[in-house]
Amino acid sequence: MDFWNHIYEHFNPIAIDFGFISIHWYGIMYISALLTALWFAKWIIKKDNISISELLLDNYFIWIEVGIILGARIWYILFYDPNTSYYLTQPWQIFNPFSEGEFVGIRGMSYHGAVVGAGISSYLFSRRNPGQIYKILDVVALAVPVGFVFGRIGNFLNQELVGRVTDVPWGIYVDGLLRHPSQLYEGFLEGIVIAIIIYLYRKRKKFEGALIGIYGVLYGTARFIVEFWREPDAQLGYLYGDWLTMGQIQSFIMILFSISIYFIFKILSKRESIVK
Repeated sequence: MDFWNHIYEHFNPIAIDFGFISIHWYGIMYISALLTALWFAKWIIKKDNISISELLLDNYFIWIEVGIILGARIWYILFYDPNTSYYLTQPWQIFNPFSEGEFVGIRGMSYHGAVVGAGISSYLFSRRNPGQIYKILDVVALAVPVGFVFGRIGNFLNQELVGRVTDVPWGIYVDGLLRHPSQLYEGFLEGIVIAIIIYLYRKRKKFEGALIGIYGVLYGTARFIVEFWREPDAQLGYLYGDWLTMGQIQSFIMILFSISIYFIFKILSKRESIVK
């Protein structure tokens, strides 16, 4: 257990160092998350015999990935970064991976922003491919939590988004303080648990598009809970007392929005069935 407690002292977040550029384990896990989600999506389509072509799914994957990257980064700039005004006046710096001539990568992404970006991309994609988006979103609800696990492992390996100070025996020392490995809590609760629930429920859904609304509610709830063990962003701290964080506020909003989406899709599905 002592090795686990001090694992960061024995682990290098840089997987490969070419001198002029370094490849972090986080980047490897991020790519793994995307590829795993795409693989699972194609697997579930074949397993459940869902009428979505592989070409259509690949095209959607490109659209949604652009939305995720843009949304995650811009959302972080707007709600979490202490230099928001700097980026708003110099927007070309938002995706600049260099700092003072040194490659540092793009630091600061928001999952809630990724959801917003994915939602906008999905809407635009649906305008070009009418009648398919509800089925695709159900597949997304099944695939995303599977890939999400790798993303949180990446956060853990990158020694970021650390947990609150604790005295539990499985804690991890970060800068001399024992903290909850909250990234792994998130990977388990927001990834594995949600993936299992949606997978088991998928055959019981009442209409196309139901699973994406359920996913939003489950993720928002899981994230709200895990935030009690996750250290709030240093530049924001607690927004109320010693427990309410920006992540919890946005997760609560996500829950309400997902409930709305669920019932909106339910109404739209009924209308479409009547038209058919």
